[in-house]
Amino acid sequence: MITIVDYGMGNLGSIQNMFKYIGIDATIQSDADKIKNASKILLPGVGSFDTAMKKINKSDLIEVLNEKALKEQVPILGICLGMQLLTNSSEEGDLQGLGWINAKTMSFKDRIDKKYRIPHMGWNIVNKSNESLLTDGFEEFEETRFYFVHSYFVKVEDEKNSILKTNYGLDFDSAIQKDNIYGAQFHPEKSHKFGMKLFENFARI
Repeated sequence: MITIVDYGMGNLGSIQNMFKYIGIDATIQSDADKIKNASKILLPGVGSFDTAMKKINKSDLIEVLNEKALKEQVPILGICLGMQLLTNSSEEGDLQGLGWINAKTMSFKDRIDKKYRIPHMGWNIVNKSNESLLTDGFEEFEETRFYFVHSYFVKVEDEKNSILKTNYGLDFDSAIQKDNIYGAQFHPEKSHKFGMKLFENFARI
């Protein structure tokens, strides 16, 4: 069973519906005691970095999330803002991130040509940078594309933690991994067959 963490920010229903469509059980939980029993965790997120971290800290989820991620080492997938929360910090705010993957969340502003609109919104190509169970079988697609909506991007400190890269005025890490912890900047639940493949892979990990 995949547990989708509800801390007040994210497209929870559409994520759960995508899993249901491909025949995978997923439950939405905000109760820390119930999250303790999760065998896999999905951390969603839409909105600002500091607001998300405040909500996680105030909801008493931080302890159980750290326990599941770092001690029990269950598979965890952060998507969109949820991936950015895995990093040490973000230029969007002042609070510390979860710090599970040594990386920074940075702004596109002043780093890309003005011809590129911010936010980066729409379909874009992803390319493998390292092998991962999360991206297994992507070779079956002639071109692997996902749907993005974001103004900030992630840069890992160690390239071995990058599993997908995307170009939007610059190359950024569009999916990352460290051991049992995975992140995807794009929205799998809006990415049709590509998102289904990624969710199927996560369910098998």
